[in-house]
Amino acid sequence: MPLRIGCVKYLNARPLIRGWTGIVDFDHPSNLCQKLARGELDVALVSSLEYLRQPIYRIVDDVSISACGPVYSVVLAHEQPLEAISVVERDTASQTSLVLLELLLRKRKMAPQIVRAGGAAANVTRAKLLIGDQAIQFRTKQGAKFEYWDLAQGWREITGLPFVFALWLIRPEVNSPNEIADRLRKIRDENLRKVDDLIAAQTDVSAAFCRKYYCEHLCFDFGHKEKAGLHEFHRLCRVNAIPVASELPLHLV
Repeated sequence: MPLRIGCVKYLNARPLIRGWTGIVDFDHPSNLCQKLARGELDVALVSSLEYLRQPIYRIVDDVSISACGPVYSVVLAHEQPLEAISVVERDTASQTSLVLLELLLRKRKMAPQIVRAGGAAANVTRAKLLIGDQAIQFRTKQGAKFEYWDLAQGWREITGLPFVFALWLIRPEVNSPNEIADRLRKIRDENLRKVDDLIAAQTDVSAAFCRKYYCEHLCFDFGHKEKAGLHEFHRLCRVNAIPVASELPLHLV
């Protein structure tokens, strides 16, 4: 049976999947997590929170979607000051970004109501949690009408560490995990080595933005600092009673 692989359908994932030969299931992070958990996928690039909740998978070492500062595409868009916000309309695509937002709000001693997009009354002071391509498109269209609280930058300010948004996870029963991991690392390396070709292939954003996004906002490593950031994310989830596994062993391949 061919390897069943899934990948998030965002611009930020293309350096990790472009060049893969075979069928790829492109979907939203939350859907991919469910498919991987049900055994409908063998390998998937999914939200890091999925591993914190179920550390049964093998992680492809040295590869992630992370940010060491502002990530640009995971933001809380607001027109009024942050402290005045009473309701946050959430993007349902990624639980990781939602939990990150909850941790950052608690750090600021804020407790706005969090609702689905479009679920807030018209007369409340609202903010919008936006992720991925939706966040990029929103910022392009809305420009300076909103202010943007970059959640990766907020994380950096309170921890001094990178934030890990997504990891390649391999189900435990899959054969030859090291071979799969080597192949995925090779694809990442090749795309970053030929980043001009990768940028030229993108049609949804300008080349100038794409270059800055890939080369300044995003990090595609999973090294010592990224692992420390993931462990800190797990620790803060535990401290704040957010459901995750009691321990976080890293099963690396």
